[in-house]
Amino acid sequence: MKRSFVFIIGILLSTVAMAAGTDDIVGVWLTAKGQSEIQIYKEGNKYFGKIVSLKEPNGPKGNPKVDANNPDDKLKTQPLLGLVILRDFIYDDGEWNSGRVYDPQNGKEYKGYMKLKDPNTLSLRGYIGFSLLGRTEVWTRIK
Repeated sequence: MKRSFVFIIGILLSTVAMAAGTDDIVGVWLTAKGQSEIQIYKEGNKYFGKIVSLKEPNGPKGNPKVDANNPDDKLKTQPLLGLVILRDFIYDDGEWNSGRVYDPQNGKEYKGYMKLKDPNTLSLRGYIGFSLLGRTEVWTRIK
């Protein structure tokens, strides 16, 4: 009887340890193509992500790369470094959802959700309308 009790407690504790915690996503992540590093951080109860490093931070004339594809003309000259590309994600049952993903390569914003595959692998899905119409990227945590 005592062994059964210890076994059940062990199973319960290991299940709890494996579940993603609300802030497990916080940190710096390398994007799928390795072109940039994104810092995911928490403000209030929401999660955001900003570009903190670019493989090629400068354009052809040596000036910092800017958000040239932004549909708002006033924002086309803002630097990509420091640009918030993930916003308003909320943790819910093992994933971060209800957020928005901005793609500076095309200047478009998408609905999105994120989920940890393991502590060092993040799956990010951006989509239009339904999650079936979108793209998934896998990012790697930078230690």
